[in-house]
Amino acid sequence: MKTISLAVFAIALASIASASRLEKVAPSDDLKGMVAKYWQAWEKGPDAAESLYAKDADLVFYDLEPLKYVGWSAYKAGVGPNILTKFDNIKFTVNDDVKATLHGNIGWTSATIRGDGALKGGSPVHVVMRHTAIWEKRGDSWLIVHDHVSVPSSLPAPTTK
Repeated sequence: MKTISLAVFAIALASIASASRLEKVAPSDDLKGMVAKYWQAWEKGPDAAESLYAKDADLVFYDLEPLKYVGWSAYKAGVGPNILTKFDNIKFTVNDDVKATLHGNIGWTSATIRGDGALKGGSPVHVVMRHTAIWEKRGDSWLIVHDHVSVPSSLPAPTTK
């Protein structure tokens, strides 16, 4: 009986040690890394970013222009002429405020990003953007099922009385 109790104790101890090694790389850290991968891909364009997106036809994606895209096909076809063709070059830098939250196979990330480069014609561009993405774990991959890119409003400040 003592031998069985000792064996059970040893197995339990090994299981705890194994579980603690697995917890060193939290899944939310995986998603935080996906944010940098996302912006590096978009520096190259929609073909490079395509593998990060779910392809369901009814998914909604918001970007700077126009109001929205429905489905990856529309997003891929529209983001080039509506946004990317305005730039001669662009480099995105993810700021240190990336936040990732997980609930089962759904996660979401938020971050602010700097975009630095030049518009067509040579004018420099420096913009700070906000990015929120909803990710779904499908098989071994985290895929974006919704994302939203925006810039702070340029509306005038409210008048004071």
